Amino acid sequence: MKKTTFLVLLFCTLISQAQQKKETKMQHILKNKNLEICIDMPLANYQFSRFDWTGKITAVTFKGIPVSTHEKMDGDKENIYGKGFYNEFGIEMPIGFDEINEGEYFSKIGVGALQKEGVKYGFSKAYEIQPANFNLSTESNKLIVECESQIVNGYAYVLRKEIELLESSFVIHYQLKNTGEKTIITNEYTHNFLAINKELMGGDYILKFPFELAPKLFDAILNPEEKVLVDEKQITFKGTPEEQFFYGNLTGNKRIEAHWELINTKSKIGISETGSFQTNKINLWGWKHVISPELFFDINLKPNEEIEWSRTYDIFEID
Repeated sequence: MKKTTFLVLLFCTLISQAQQKKETKMQHILKNKNLEICIDMPLANYQFSRFDWTGKITAVTFKGIPVSTHEKMDGDKENIYGKGFYNEFGIEMPIGFDEINEGEYFSKIGVGALQKEGVKYGFSKAYEIQPANFNLSTESNKLIVECESQIVNGYAYVLRKEIELLESSFVIHYQLKNTGEKTIITNEYTHNFLAINKELMGGDYILKFPFELAPKLFDAILNPEEKVLVDEKQITFKGTPEEQFFYGNLTGNKRIEAHWELINTKSKIGISETGSFQTNKINLWGWKHVISPELFFDINLKPNEEIEWSRTYDIFEID
């Protein structure tokens, strides 16, 4: 009897492991003659407490050439780091965090309910997660993911993300509805882990903005090797930075068009992002192998209110 019980338990364990292994491969691909977009399902691979789980764009290629990369140069074997076009809600202002005691739960949009640990929120901390509910649907050129939250300390929402493939571009449409009793005040951005044709950062890259860059107005500057050059409307490189660099709030709190453009003069390919909104905050992070311009979108949503915004990415060849 004991042997039979052991075999049944072993069989169930193997089935569970097989299902989990299969789930980690769950991926949806949007593809046409120019673009291929790889998207992980909500409960596949990355299940950490930072980035939004809906429509996790892990990689984009243009005519067979990659335009995105990973947060870490050696990849992400543990599925806890960023890649591709991961977005995040509330990197500095998670909903309701300061209203609760340690051990209670707060809401992280696109993820679920996170258990509070410590006095200060840390975006890189591994919080205990109670996942939200996710539903998916597809069309020939679209993936639609809906995330419905639990009610957490009076906060609740429904997030709908639609990733649409066009000829040489893709659009991320967002729709957020406040279904709770309290006002949702937070923000959202896409991290944009970029590298064109796997080229390291250096003299072949130019990052352009549609406004004047004034370093004296930035919130933070980290450029330890002084290899990142900030000009009037663009950022270039003097060699390849071996250490991480960061610039906080490039707009100096001014409201401007939400747009950037990155080109690689060697590969002769460019990529741009344009938001359907104005922004008063743009951050820039990067390393040897990656550059990440981040356009922030502010959210102030009363109960029963709904808001929509979008991000359009164009990929193109240059002369």
